Amino acid sequence: MVQEQVYRHGRGGEQVRPFAHAARVSCRGYSLGLQRVVTDFGADVSFARVPEKVREHYGIEVSASTVRAITEGHGAALESESEVSVELPLGGVTRLVTEMDGSMLPTVQMAEDKGDKRRQRKVNWTEARLCLAGLPESVSRKYAATLGSVEEAGRQWKGCVVQAGGGRHTHLHCVGDAASWIEAQAARQFGSQASYLVDFYHVSEYLAKAAVVVAPQSSQAWLHTQQERLKKNQVVEVLAALAPHCEAAALPAAEAPVRVCQRYLRNHLAQLDYAGAIAAGLPIGSGEIESSHRTVIQSRLKISGAWWLVENAGKMLALRVTRANQEWKSYWTQLRQSNA
Repeated sequence: MVQEQVYRHGRGGEQVRPFAHAARVSCRGYSLGLQRVVTDFGADVSFARVPEKVREHYGIEVSASTVRAITEGHGAALESESEVSVELPLGGVTRLVTEMDGSMLPTVQMAEDKGDKRRQRKVNWTEARLCLAGLPESVSRKYAATLGSVEEAGRQWKGCVVQAGGGRHTHLHCVGDAASWIEAQAARQFGSQASYLVDFYHVSEYLAKAAVVVAPQSSQAWLHTQQERLKKNQVVEVLAALAPHCEAAALPAAEAPVRVCQRYLRNHLAQLDYAGAIAAGLPIGSGEIESSHRTVIQSRLKISGAWWLVENAGKMLALRVTRANQEWKSYWTQLRQSNA
């Protein structure tokens, strides 16, 4: 608490508050420095835990509701900045690795009519779509994310590629599971600049299920053989190994792992160039984006007991992506300069 001296220009004149002016704070307000502290904690841990951390490190009392308001306020500002409509510039780096994937977040929708909101809320799961892009030889990555439509995810993906240095002359090595919306957005946003590779380990899951039927006594050895064939682009040989064991069409898919695997491979023949990727030193799996979902999004937005309004989840997503992109410091620097 600060005991502030207040002056007036003559009797009944304008009030002068030297401390508030110098510290750039208002009565019952929060300085930009304190807002940064609160938002820093609020972006990482539950709002309920932040007051204790602020008290321990800075000796300042702040309520959990204030923490939420400040943190989500800055998230909203960052979210509006992340709305992109970009085109790939001329030139660009030679090659980028880029991935896209989705994960489900716990969300809640509140009824608009009056009454006990606890009895009128509807819980749901909303997909957060995260993408990354970076140079193959670098560990540094740029990220973008959205809770919006697949079209919005595609626009964010293109913006992410531009941030990573991509342009019209950049070859994009895209890796992901076989989700149709990811494939469609890769084609729509990047066209012939992009090559799309189905995640090797995703394909291996189909082969592993088929192996139990094809070689029940040596399923692991059979699986390893087919994986090595795929790495050499010998998909014809893999299909030939599956063919004699293909189940009847009348069987449901859940009881026909060989047929399902065979169909899966045939549907993605143009996206299985593992030999080319390996020769170029490029990844054949999408583990990086799956790991990024845990570190960028889930470690905060899927903490135990957390359910989010979709609009608030979007604000928190913007905060998390800003930090992952190493843009946290620049955001606060620009904010301080604009308030100077």
